[in-house]
Amino acid sequence: MGRKKKIKKIKKSKKIKKGEESPALKKSSGQYAYKTNDEKVQINKIKKQPTEKRIYNVKDYVVYPKHGVGKIVEIYKAKIGDIESTFYKVLIEKEKLTLSLPTNQQSHLRPVSSINQINKAISILKSKPRIKRTMWSRRAQEYDQKINSGKIYELTEVVRDLNKKTDIMAEQSYSERQLFEKAYERLKSEFEIVLGSKAQQKMDKALKREEINPDQDKESTV
Repeated sequence: MGRKKKIKKIKKSKKIKKGEESPALKKSSGQYAYKTNDEKVQINKIKKQPTEKRIYNVKDYVVYPKHGVGKIVEIYKAKIGDIESTFYKVLIEKEKLTLSLPTNQQSHLRPVSSINQINKAISILKSKPRIKRTMWSRRAQEYDQKINSGKIYELTEVVRDLNKKTDIMAEQSYSERQLFEKAYERLKSEFEIVLGSKAQQKMDKALKREEINPDQDKESTV
């Protein structure tokens, strides 16, 4: 009898009161969360959202990280060895380039941004530039990685950070101008799909690039 009572006592001591943290830890998405009564809420915050596999159709616009906006012009099947695979034929019109991408490699493509994402990108363009005080070669490498990331917000940050008003463009180095133009044109091509002909006007307004030197304006009207 005495032995049974002792076992019951040990089990009772292991119970966790409401709101207390358990010494046991759970790992989720590379981070640790304490196991508590509110465990479900905590893990939901830490957990990454599942990425849904998307199926595209002919005439859909997509974004390919290294080349920007493209249009699916054909979906076809081809045999490689004994394996038959389905491919998207994507036309990158700005670069006069056609890519053939296996349909199962979804990580290389994303749909064109929604109007809400475009509006958020415009807010980023309006925000204050963030210029790091590091060597230009290192910054240039970071900018290039952001441009080719395929992520619209990272691309927008590059446009914002390298933006110079038209009256002080001469102050930019050649490599700065090249990177800016690459990022600007790539962002504009995505804006155009969503906003149409007003895309450049909205971008320039957000970047305050409309403010042209009055002397230049007079010359252009002569």
